[in-house]
Amino acid sequence: MKKQHFVIFITFVFLMACQKNKRELYSVKGQQISTDSTVTDNKNVSDFIAPFKKHLNTQLDSVLCKTPIDLTRDDGELESSLGNLMADICFTQGNPVYKKQTNKEVDFVLFNYGGIRAPIAKGNITARNAFEVMPFENEMVVVELSGEKTATLLQYLFTSKLAHPIANLSLKLNKEGYQDVFINKTPFDVTKSYYVLTSDYLQEGGDKMNFLKAPISLHKTDYKIRNAMIDYFKKTDSIIPNLDNRFTYAN
Repeated sequence: MKKQHFVIFITFVFLMACQKNKRELYSVKGQQISTDSTVTDNKNVSDFIAPFKKHLNTQLDSVLCKTPIDLTRDDGELESSLGNLMADICFTQGNPVYKKQTNKEVDFVLFNYGGIRAPIAKGNITARNAFEVMPFENEMVVVELSGEKTATLLQYLFTSKLAHPIANLSLKLNKEGYQDVFINKTPFDVTKSYYVLTSDYLQEGGDKMNFLKAPISLHKTDYKIRNAMIDYFKKTDSIIPNLDNRFTYAN
């Protein structure tokens, strides 16, 4: 009985000691540090990173291919040269990867207009261009959508009326909604499910694309959009602009 009281006493003392030593946040202070042109370089740091910087710039600025015109996201009404290129590249590069990983094929591609962050000027195309177009670490994922959710996706395109990059998908917009929808050159069937290649950001509901959340299935390719662009540029001599009326208004 005495042993039991001793254990209880020791436990009580320990708990009281912990309470007395409990630490609480007293204050939080912040200081703004300017990083504009008035900041001088640290020579030791600059000298240390100089070889790495030179090597990186050499890699980024090496010519991969060429384009005969400026590629932008706003040279069309509902499609664009750069949007079509980006979507086509991701289908060309991403579908074989997805097929190898799952033995299935992508039905079509969807990205967002706002995800294209810079144009590509006429002339040489470099890896730096790919980083400027896609500065984020977004990866390609493939979602399996029901026919009903695919219809919601099409309605989203009608409502937003922006040149969202698409590939292997064509449709026309009229005053009431969409028409003449073809996926992989086959008429859209609301009773079928479709495999849609997109970015991990959009799949999580980015740009209010909530129809991509909670799909029938989700597959992560572990392949960055930027890397897909660089891989494509490396094996292509000249980029041919492709405005093919895949997304347009009905007459």
